[in-house]
Amino acid sequence: MHDDRALVEARLKRVLDERLRPAVYPASVPLDVAVWNAPGEPVPVEEGLAATPHPVAVGDAWGAPWGTSWFRVTGTVPAEWAGKTVEAILDLGFDENMPGFQCEGLVYRPDGTPVKGLNPRNQWVRVGAPVEGGEEITLHIEAASNPVILDYHPFLPTQLGDKHTAGTDPQYKITRMDLAVFDEEVWQLVIDLEVLGELMAELPVESARRWAVLRAVDRALDAVDLQNVGATAPAARAELAEVLASPAEPSAHRISAVGHAHIDSAWLWPLRETVRKVARTTSNMTALLDDEPDFVFAMSQAQQWAWIKEHRPEVWTKVVKAVADGRFVPSGGMWVEADTNMPGSEAMARQFVHGKRFFLDEFGVDNEEAWLPDTFGFAAGLPQIIKAAGSKWLLTQKISWSQTNKFPHHTFQWEGIDGTRIFTHFPPVDTYNCSMKGSEIAHAARNFKDKGVARHSLAPTGWGDGGGGTTREMIAKAGRMRDLEGSPQVVWETPEEFFTKAEAEYAHPPVWVGELYLELHRATLTSQAKTKQGNRRSEHLLREAELWAATAAVRVPGHPYPYQDLDRIWKTVLLHQFHDILPGSCIAWVHREAERTYEAVAAELTAIIDDAQRALAGAGAERLVFNAAPHPRHGIPAGGAAVPGTDAPSRLTVRNGGGYVLDNGLLRVEIDDRGLVVSAYDLVGERETVAPGTAANLLQIHPDFPNMWDAWDVDAFYRNTVTDLVDADQVTPGEGASVHIVRSFGDSRVSQTLTLAPGSGRLDIDTEVDWHETEKFLKLAFPFDVHAERYASETQFGHFHRPTHTNTSWEAAKFEACNHRFVHLEEPGWGVALVTDSTYGHDVTRTVRADDGGTTTTVRVSLLRAPRFPDPETDQGLHRFHHALVPGAAIGDAVREGYRVNLPERAVQGAGPVAPLVELGSDAVVVTAVKLADDGSGDVVVRFHEAHGARARTTLTPGFPTTTVTETDLLERPLSEPAPTGDPIPVALRPFELRTLRFTRP
Repeated sequence: MHDDRALVEARLKRVLDERLRPAVYPASVPLDVAVWNAPGEPVPVEEGLAATPHPVAVGDAWGAPWGTSWFRVTGTVPAEWAGKTVEAILDLGFDENMPGFQCEGLVYRPDGTPVKGLNPRNQWVRVGAPVEGGEEITLHIEAASNPVILDYHPFLPTQLGDKHTAGTDPQYKITRMDLAVFDEEVWQLVIDLEVLGELMAELPVESARRWAVLRAVDRALDAVDLQNVGATAPAARAELAEVLASPAEPSAHRISAVGHAHIDSAWLWPLRETVRKVARTTSNMTALLDDEPDFVFAMSQAQQWAWIKEHRPEVWTKVVKAVADGRFVPSGGMWVEADTNMPGSEAMARQFVHGKRFFLDEFGVDNEEAWLPDTFGFAAGLPQIIKAAGSKWLLTQKISWSQTNKFPHHTFQWEGIDGTRIFTHFPPVDTYNCSMKGSEIAHAARNFKDKGVARHSLAPTGWGDGGGGTTREMIAKAGRMRDLEGSPQVVWETPEEFFTKAEAEYAHPPVWVGELYLELHRATLTSQAKTKQGNRRSEHLLREAELWAATAAVRVPGHPYPYQDLDRIWKTVLLHQFHDILPGSCIAWVHREAERTYEAVAAELTAIIDDAQRALAGAGAERLVFNAAPHPRHGIPAGGAAVPGTDAPSRLTVRNGGGYVLDNGLLRVEIDDRGLVVSAYDLVGERETVAPGTAANLLQIHPDFPNMWDAWDVDAFYRNTVTDLVDADQVTPGEGASVHIVRSFGDSRVSQTLTLAPGSGRLDIDTEVDWHETEKFLKLAFPFDVHAERYASETQFGHFHRPTHTNTSWEAAKFEACNHRFVHLEEPGWGVALVTDSTYGHDVTRTVRADDGGTTTTVRVSLLRAPRFPDPETDQGLHRFHHALVPGAAIGDAVREGYRVNLPERAVQGAGPVAPLVELGSDAVVVTAVKLADDGSGDVVVRFHEAHGARARTTLTPGFPTTTVTETDLLERPLSEPAPTGDPIPVALRPFELRTLRFTRP
């Protein structure tokens, strides 16, 4: 037989494009259209429905950037259509390649009932099936004219990302507003041919199955009359019936399809628009569930559910019913799909606390899976948090985006820093927006790394990022692949059903130890510095607010604990940890709004702290200093207040050769006339910190123009070009034992103050940058005379070690990494720490010196970037950073100093000392939360962990009357029976073990 594959395949494509798809709607009549443009921000549904619109027509322009237009469409179903299925086709000017990234709409009936959402891949609204003819149709569309930010030429700078700079020019043209007959049989023929055509393309050329499908397709195309498609579609489908009925091979890969709409809580749109995106998507999904009995839809991010409940009660009613029916599934158990690298210990825990509690309170659903398909890498402290929240599974597909190394597993056990293991799945379909294309399904089966020992994978199915969700076409295609020769078997299942099967079939999965590092999007650790500073500051203010409010509620009769305020503020902070907000990859609107939000959060939390501290201090004239850190300082107990002790003063002298020397008997620091630290001598350890021939506190600037994803990426080649900023405008003595340095470069200016405090083994570095560069990367370098094969950086509930070398491609790819409050380097017997109050990104490199053979290990803090997409003004303006260099630091010193710079002391006038609410007998055991129980019972909850990476035995002493103590999970649910409280309570912890105790009071 001659090879006519190319001929038949080309025929199939053209017939589908030009004859069959258009024939799905064989007859149509235009609708009358009118529009009312809402002034300013979106209006309530009732107001939009009641507004008086003016007539418009197809072809008219509409929609200023970020505007809202209420369309009213009216018409009459022709009498001759009686008995037919009729749909409204409502095309607002859609580009089918951009679902979720351009204009969208939500259709309402005149009584305010939501019908379904409109987007480029979902333009239809069912009017009747069948119709009687003569029906009067009125529909209202709340249309959002969201501008296209990520266009066909991606990553171009644009002013469209902020409503104040976007202008008012209309973005779209009305393309089609019709009533149309929907030919179900032709639509089914289109789906048949799409499934078989896509399957055919994935089968081997030598496969008999491919040729059988080809011949059936050829016969079907012969059977259809292109001038009378509707009448001949059944005959064409009959030619395909046999190949569609041929069952899958017994060994076929099995795919659990989960209806999905990954909706970024903010990204190329503001938070307020996400509220509407969620309403549109959930309206579509509830309607689809009514029509498709096998379909299952899962939705994560409790915040998005809460938005529907608060802002769109008419949609919420439908969602609640669908959840009760069991096929609209709350998933993930987190408040948002958060970044997991940068959120602190308690914040990461509270993501699960608030997420899981919402689903429990609203639906009685307790999620066992963490669902994070798009998060930019996963910190090594996360497995323990997942388990402590009562969950046991994790799903993500983002690691498939790594540029250098291919991850070796799709299903495996992930082990965290404390030894906790979580059963983890990476969908081999390599997308969270699966559309049931044959190429996607075939890729999932071919790509699956665990063949021979496992056969199940999951496919999150539906348009995402900007929402939209699953379509009827996807469901129809999945139905044909349920049992189809040559294809994996596809079945709709919940995440729980998938994980249960996957875990059952894979008794001994491989283990991956440590962080799940994404070899991409590394610059998200630095972009939008003020967002990151707002997060770090808010996390620590929340710690203080809970600690002092709880202490006051227990110690001061009648002092109220602000349950509702803290709950609300926590949820605000957690929302802003979403994996595009905290990473700094949103449009300008989002980050400017976040800055204002963080300022409001800080003001409210500071007021709670001040109120509690004044109540605790009482009336008096003594200067009391409150210490919220988990370690004593200056004679002030951890979690208490006292009159601080004093230390001998530090000295500043002039340095030979220029510059200054700071000395306090513990540390001697030499700063040369360039304002660089040329020596930091540990007088106690008798050891120099700065590598010979180098200088620390060295600002370095790089060009920074990645190949793509400007706000997200920094590519390795940025290191090829660097400028050391060594010229100083000014190096002068500052207040006390400090040196003030001013530098100018480009269009920017840096002012630094280096301070050696009395009795302190650290050098404090305050940096102020007035930043006006474009596509540059600013680093602060510290070359240390330390030989170490690995270093530690803090993560949630502990720290994680990374190599300083690049022996393998896996290590070389980690050229930018995340820290929380510290980075620590150590040789046996001596170490050095660099601590920070707000920066997260860093790099560590090592060289061997030619002159003495010693090793220089350089730690560089990432300060600022200046990408131009999606926010063309990223990081422009004034920034302040605080770092501290701690020579001679053991890991415990790094932990302590990290807390010190993030939890400053607060002075209050009062009557006398305030004893801590709880005391722990070991510096290695760190308290991360002291609070009252969320249920309002008045119980005191204490969370703590081992912080040094070793076993710890100590005691915990409550500073208040107690009756029982119970170990709980993160949601404060008991893990053991209540026990009578002893005084003190013995505590034994494994390395990095996390524990939560709940104390009842008499």
